[in-house]
Order: sequence, then C-alpha cells, then structure tokens
Amino acid sequence: MTETSPTRDWPDRRILDLFGIHVPMLLAPMAGAGTPALAVAVAQAGGLAALPGAQYTPDDMRAAVAQVRAAAPECPLNLNFFCHTPPAPDPVRALRWRARLAPYYVEMGLDPEVPVAPGGRTPFDAGLCALVEELRPEVVSFHFGLPEAALLARVKAMGAKVISSATTVAEARWLEARGCDAVIAMGLEAGGHRGSFLCDDMARQVGTFALVPQVVDAVRVPVIAAGGIADGRGVVAALALGASAVQMGTAFLFSPEAKIPAVHRAALEAAGDDATALTNLFTGRPARGVVNRVMREVGSLSPDAPAFPLAGGALAPLRAHAEAQGSGDFTNLWSGQAAALAPRLPAGDLVRSLAADALARLAG
Repeated sequence: MTETSPTRDWPDRRILDLFGIHVPMLLAPMAGAGTPALAVAVAQAGGLAALPGAQYTPDDMRAAVAQVRAAAPECPLNLNFFCHTPPAPDPVRALRWRARLAPYYVEMGLDPEVPVAPGGRTPFDAGLCALVEELRPEVVSFHFGLPEAALLARVKAMGAKVISSATTVAEARWLEARGCDAVIAMGLEAGGHRGSFLCDDMARQVGTFALVPQVVDAVRVPVIAAGGIADGRGVVAALALGASAVQMGTAFLFSPEAKIPAVHRAALEAAGDDATALTNLFTGRPARGVVNRVMREVGSLSPDAPAFPLAGGALAPLRAHAEAQGSGDFTNLWSGQAAALAPRLPAGDLVRSLAADALARLAG
C-alpha cells in the first residue's frame, strides 16, 4: 500500500483503525461505474476500496475480487449489496409505463410492443451471503437498510465490519441498533440511489451538512459523511462536523478507472450546481442524476415508473438507440451536486491530492 499520510496526522482515528486504512476516504461502490481498477487505485492510495456486488454474477464477483486482491493484497476491501424487497408483479403499472414511453419508441423507429428485459438487481440473500463467506471481504456494506437478521449475523460472524447508509437520524439509530460498526450519513446532495429505507418522502430528505452533526450526536459508532464532498474543503468540513471519514462517488467518475459511457462523462463535465435532480425513471427508486430529456418531459419523479428495480427495462432500448447517436437523453447520468468541484485526476492521485489538501487545511 502507498500511504498518503501517517494515520496520526488525522484528528479522528476511529474509521482508520476500524478498517485498517490510512486515509479517511471511502470509495462509493457505484454499481455500473465501479471497477476493480478503480478499487485498486483507491486502496493503493490508502483509502477503502469498494466493489459493487449488486452488479456482478457470482463468477464475475469472484474474478473482480481476485483482481483487487492480486494488485492490493494487503488492503481491505468493501463489498456492497442492495437490501430492497423485490416488488410484487404489477402488470397494470408496467403497461402504463410502456404507454408513457411509447411515443419515444415511435420517434426512434422502434417497436413499442417489443418484449423488454425486466432489469433489476438481486437483493442480498442466502446465496450472496455464502459467496461473501467464501470471498471474506474485510467490510460489507449495504444500501436500503440491512438484510434479515440471520444473514447479517452470518456476515458479522465471519469477522467483516458492517456499514450501511442512513438518510435521516432515525435510519442511523435503526442501523446502530442492529449492529452496524459505522453509519454512512448520506446527504441529499449525493449522486446515485438514495439509501433511504424508513422514509420515502424525498421532500423531507436532509442535506449532508445538516445531517452529519445530528447523526454524530445520535449514535455512538463512527459516522462517514457522504454527499456533495468532492475536494479538500469538503473533507475538512465533514470532519469538523464530527464525521470520522468521508465517502465519495461522483468525484471518482472523472477518473479513467471508472466505467461510464461517453455521454455520461460529457454530462458530468458540463454539470453545474443546479444540473441534477432526484428521479425514479431509470430504476423505480429515487436517485440523483444530471437532468436530461426524459426527466424534463416525463417529470423527474413519476408515479408511472414501476417499482425498483423494474423501471429500467422499458428504457433500455431507448437508451441504447440514443447513446448510439451520441445522446444521453435516456441514460441514467448519476451525479451528485458537487461535480464541478471535483479535480479531474486518476483515482489514486485524487485520493492523495484531497488528503494532502485536507491535512494542510487542518494544520492551519
């Protein structure tokens, strides 16, 4: 591992000691964009590597973990999983969604009646738990709450540290009460899917720098700040509010190690502070991304979109056709609100640069 700084330089060692890392920075797993190369770069710079388990088949996950272990054998690794409840079939809603998108199919010369893949992500279950026991990551993180108690007990029994995202103080308390070793306080500014699981009212979601100190006051475990943090100033601000570390995603999307389509990268490069919105159109669950045509015309949050994770299937042909023309009109352009602040650097250099900037500011 390449240490960016001795751990004693940081004012709060709890996350550093808990995970065995040298820099209080976590890579957000980012299903779709996360890669083993991205995880390796962050690990070698002293942060916590992460892989998006929700996007992999078992064999793909084994291969991805092996790639990270080979390149960074002494570095801890976080495997991330979703904990949603699969929705009951709702053919009426599915037909309504297809009808809402039908004019776009016609415009593009596509058959609006063609069968589409259902899409989706597998929630954490006994099969994935067995795979985690086989792969033995040092950290297992969850999104949308936690798995059932028996599965969580198996994860903890193998010695992994468990973390999950909270978007409210109530969610943070819920996670701590069920055994989380640390809590990610995920502010409204964050890109990608909201981690909410007790409250689905997006109008009541809390910003990062209001949420973090309230979560810090409410729980005893270390708190990791996430959302709108993309430079050294954000790191220092989060630490000043009581966070022990930060988790970043959007800032790493600019690195060459991230896997995103060209239309997504172009949207990020042009994104300003007001360029994003919460939307359920692409998966059925609220997530923050750069506003594009389908969000403007259908409405960012639509009651017609099927429940998570089914909404994406009907959009997939539109996305593929548009991207082939160089358009992101139907692509989920995940981004937080601070994309404009992020340095355009390879992932390892980004960790080292932000750590050096933060330490310089902390030193005063």
